[in-house]
Amino acid sequence: MKRPHAVVTASVAEVARDADVSQPTVVRFCRSIGCSGYQDFKLRLAQDLATGTPFVDADLMPDDPVAEVAAKVIGRAISAFSRMRNQLNTENLSRAVDLLAAARRIELYGFGASGVVAQDGQNKFFRLGVPVIAHTDVHVQAMAASILGPDGAVIAISHTGRTRELLRSVDLALDGGAPVVAITSGGSPLAERATVPLLVDVDEDTSIYTPRTSRLSHLAVIDVLQVAVALRQGTALGENLARVKRPLRERRLTEKV
Repeated sequence: MKRPHAVVTASVAEVARDADVSQPTVVRFCRSIGCSGYQDFKLRLAQDLATGTPFVDADLMPDDPVAEVAAKVIGRAISAFSRMRNQLNTENLSRAVDLLAAARRIELYGFGASGVVAQDGQNKFFRLGVPVIAHTDVHVQAMAASILGPDGAVIAISHTGRTRELLRSVDLALDGGAPVVAITSGGSPLAERATVPLLVDVDEDTSIYTPRTSRLSHLAVIDVLQVAVALRQGTALGENLARVKRPLRERRLTEKV
């Protein structure tokens, strides 16, 4: 963190020597923070240095001044967005858009912070004229999944991808023939179950102030999906959106002259 530019040009042997550890330890460290190896770590580090967003940033401390807290929180979010943009599988993204555009009903599943993302997805997708609902209650979610059927589609959201209740709902939806688009981390049980996994591997802070970066990244993926599905609908969508906007304008105060 003190000499990031030097690391970009250093060999694994040089980094191991300077850190007074073995070369396998350096490689294990790189993998523990989400890289495939040392070369992948150097590539990501170089990309983030080029954009001014650090791949590894400092944790929040109790005595941090407010200005530093703001810089750290916003910096971590910018870094997460940059990495997600570079890593998102566009082929899977296109497959997910195809499934959602063809669905006659969309259901979003999530709990906790992921439930908030699911509710935001409901707020976005209903504007397209497609029946959509977010289920964040364990029992209602399971019942809804069991009767969704092949005409519907699920967007399942979970950073860890290991919540048992969510996995159960996903299994029920799949058993009924509904495809599942999962916004989750790579290698998780949810990613392995999904019809189309959209992997968002962010450097989530594990302190008590979480979740932040994973939630923001998942919200961004929801936005991408909604906009892409909207574009698939073509010119007919404009009329729907105009009708949605009309009652909102009628409830706003007129501007001062």
